[in-house]
Amino acid sequence: MMEQWAFSLTGTTKQYPGFTFGPVDLALPRGTVMGLVGANGAGKTTLIRLLLGLTRSDSGETILLDSSPENAETHEKVGVVFDECPYPELFTPTQIGNILAGMYGLWQPERFQALLGRMNLPLNKPVKEFSRGMKMKLSIAAALSHGAELLLLDEPTGGLDPLVREEILDLFREFMLDEHHSILLSSHITSDLEKISDQVAFLHKGRLLLTAEKDQLLEEYGILKGRRQQLEGLDEHLLTGLRTGSFGFEALVKDRRGFQQAYPELTVDAPTLEDVMAFVVREADQP
Repeated sequence: MMEQWAFSLTGTTKQYPGFTFGPVDLALPRGTVMGLVGANGAGKTTLIRLLLGLTRSDSGETILLDSSPENAETHEKVGVVFDECPYPELFTPTQIGNILAGMYGLWQPERFQALLGRMNLPLNKPVKEFSRGMKMKLSIAAALSHGAELLLLDEPTGGLDPLVREEILDLFREFMLDEHHSILLSSHITSDLEKISDQVAFLHKGRLLLTAEKDQLLEEYGILKGRRQQLEGLDEHLLTGLRTGSFGFEALVKDRRGFQQAYPELTVDAPTLEDVMAFVVREADQP
């Protein structure tokens, strides 16, 4: 029987000079998309490298598709896209496809060719002449052409225009039509994550601050803004990332409906993922 997790980290840590990752407990259910959010240096790339076995953890347990990240057979089932295209600049997509055919036992040349055509990528033009968007499309086409069950994506839509980003998100949506497929999508573009993610995980300075179902998080949390005098009488334990100014304040509340019932005179607005991330990080950084 297939296990329920595409990957799991349990008490996983990794120490670098000046940076500590973890301990992190995180698991991705099969059949779901998890958005991984965090500023530069938060540990997102470290997490992906740990999952791929490119970095070994100092402690804890990391499982990838029911196996060890170092298992070569497991890597056949994982499609990977980093924020930089890994292919030699002088090679063409046709040449790259031939190389990948020798690397993956389940390489699907027809699918690769179809994806290149769908994304209007020239077959015999060297990668050095590609734009950033074209390079990312090439990386994604390769990741989707060897029977992967899990996609690990590190900023695949960064720096791309909205039309190209939507085209790429459509490919990920189609990939997820198979209930056994899963995606971990690391991105600074929280609006993309709102469109496609089932769950979100917030990393900050190597620590996992929050993991939640995206829809539940956006439904339950709220943004409270008001005048300084309105803070009087409020239970500040209900507020996250409180910031006050000369005339007003703003904060995140976890139970939006409950808070509005308790304080009907105050207005609590629906948040975005970017709002939630900003307030949760502010709370974490407060002394």
